Amino acid sequence: MASYYMENFGCRATQADAAAIERQFLDCGFQAAAPGEADLLIVNTCTVTASADSRARQAIRSFHRRNPSAGIVVTGCYAQRAPEELAGIEGVRWVIGNAHQAEIPQIIAPGANAAASEGFVPLERLAGDFPSLDCGPAKILTGNLLENAGVLAGPAEAGAGGHTRPTLKIQDGCNHRCAYCVIPQVRGASRSLAPASVIEEIRRLIRAGAREVVLSGIDLGSYGRDLRPRASLNDLVGRVVSETPLERLRLSSLEPAHLTAELLDGIAASGRIAPHFHVPLQSGADRILAAMHRWYRAAHYAERIERIRERIPDAAIGSDVIAGFPGESEDDHRATMSLVERLPFTYLHVFSFSPRPGTEAARMVDLVDGETIRRRARELRALGAQKAAAFRASQTGRVLRALTLQTVRNGMRDALTGNYLTVGVDAGWPANQWLDLRLRGTENGALVGEPVALTA
Repeated sequence: MASYYMENFGCRATQADAAAIERQFLDCGFQAAAPGEADLLIVNTCTVTASADSRARQAIRSFHRRNPSAGIVVTGCYAQRAPEELAGIEGVRWVIGNAHQAEIPQIIAPGANAAASEGFVPLERLAGDFPSLDCGPAKILTGNLLENAGVLAGPAEAGAGGHTRPTLKIQDGCNHRCAYCVIPQVRGASRSLAPASVIEEIRRLIRAGAREVVLSGIDLGSYGRDLRPRASLNDLVGRVVSETPLERLRLSSLEPAHLTAELLDGIAASGRIAPHFHVPLQSGADRILAAMHRWYRAAHYAERIERIRERIPDAAIGSDVIAGFPGESEDDHRATMSLVERLPFTYLHVFSFSPRPGTEAARMVDLVDGETIRRRARELRALGAQKAAAFRASQTGRVLRALTLQTVRNGMRDALTGNYLTVGVDAGWPANQWLDLRLRGTENGALVGEPVALTA
């Protein structure tokens, strides 16, 4: 039986893509294996920053050194953006862009499918059909994303088997044109999974054992606008709650304009939707927001965040910020620091600006020098760490319901609360179990909790 190993980089959308690709390999008769033993090594890439590109290249070279006989298949956003660059790395035999991810097993092993092979793909046959098992040059297939009308959704078994909290991608692509962002080029236009398909996928996840599902998308709040009849994220969330027994639903990143009063009211009223909001900011300076082609200003953004805190006081609120966008002055940086300090964030993701080929920002000339970018990023990360510590301290003594995860560290199993706090519990608890935890505070830098019995 031919075997594979998949390494995934990037956001929840790429995680969902990886789950769907893995399911296809399993359906075609492949078997999962360790990277040093697999016949195929699949690298699912991100290209949102230069460092993401670098990590992918390093992983590819490392895999080839460890397992030189394996064929390496590179897919994902980096593969879509710069296939020739990846094809030149030793060991790479296929570079397949996002437009053809749904076909990867059939492309590299023509005719392989579970029905024809009764679950097995003979390795001797693959030796002839497999470009990755010979010494020929890498083959490239990227395709036209404008012709891609579908959404690659991760089926139940792959998501539930690999993660306690499977991610279901319900939207892909983006119609915005932020000056720094390469994603529209490598993901295509916004498109959505039909509501009935979302409901069925969630039911499948539940049957596979999932207790929490994360809905993800590249521009999640635009969900349903491309469908006929038109749908909305708010209506879909209501259907998931009313039509499935899912115990907890979580939403991934949302733009500030999508934080409607209706959506917030629905989350506040439901005990089954995680009070967790990730809302990209990028800059706290209006001048820079305009240069980025972001469609809000600092005051508008602040109003939406404050609305969350007013409506759901203990919600997790995270954000993304870019340090050192071209033209960013010290005054602009201070404006961002001031806004972040003032708003009730509970964590912060900080990105050092790096020009992405083909974007408007890559053509800008008023660049910020590297040392200044690194300093500003350090200052923002330090402020984010302070906000996270303050939120953890504010939750000490509360009893919160948490789902135990697969991760065990330093003798403690991780559990995740609805408001996105990772809490350490005794490692004897199994994964994928609900616990009502009284948060004791931090020990050795980690938040810890003690299970309690709640009275009716």
